[in-house]
Amino acid sequence: MRAMAEQTHRTFEDLVAEGAAVPTEGWDFSWFAGRATEARPSWGYARAAGGRLSGATAALDIQTGGGEVFDFALGRVAPDRLRTLAATEGWPPNVTRASALLSARGVVVVASPEDAPLPFADETFDLVLSRHPVRAHWSEIARVLRPGGTYFAQHVGPASVFELVEFFLGPQPEAVRGVRHPDGERAAAEAAGLEVVDLRAERLRMEFHDIAAVVHFLRKVVWLVPGFTVEEYEPQLRALHRRIETEGPFVAHSSRHLFDARKTVRRT
Repeated sequence: MRAMAEQTHRTFEDLVAEGAAVPTEGWDFSWFAGRATEARPSWGYARAAGGRLSGATAALDIQTGGGEVFDFALGRVAPDRLRTLAATEGWPPNVTRASALLSARGVVVVASPEDAPLPFADETFDLVLSRHPVRAHWSEIARVLRPGGTYFAQHVGPASVFELVEFFLGPQPEAVRGVRHPDGERAAAEAAGLEVVDLRAERLRMEFHDIAAVVHFLRKVVWLVPGFTVEEYEPQLRALHRRIETEGPFVAHSSRHLFDARKTVRRT
């Protein structure tokens, strides 16, 4: 038994090399199975988005990543229901991946930087979706929505996974910890002419079971530790590896909130 345990034990160098080699394109997190876990919000965004799509005729998915979530949601809709389907994405590898995945659904994937105006005419869509946008551009969302149209999205909330962020970067100021607070986003949405019908927030447990999972996660979710490389953060990675080996999984908490907002109908 001892010999078997020694054979299966993997070194810090082996684990880091594995985490550094996994491709980061798209939003498929299946590689983390058995290595990291994250509780899911109670509202079930992807399925709920499918329900919203079933009542739409023209839909846009903003910052679609590799298109995986949009593809799942579209799989729950009758194919002849939607006449106009589009998605935007700013990272070239994801544009390629999303285009290949979503073309069979009739989705036009447009390469568009995250901070650029949406490349669509006013009042084009009756439904705009987004899962984990880097930042919600409320005025643009309102512009492309038809009166009475809906923005339905799951956002990353404030101080998400900050246990991990602060392990690598140290304590963060309150101004940083409060970024993307749902109350601030509600105010910005309302200022752009959207009525917030529903806004829910949850904080969810995450566990990292080995350092390979941490390395891959920080390479994939690049805004958590900007400029992350294994070489620059090797001391922190070694310390975290020792901690996981002696104390068990590293626990953090993600922050998510669900937005359901409607564009105000203009009164004549």
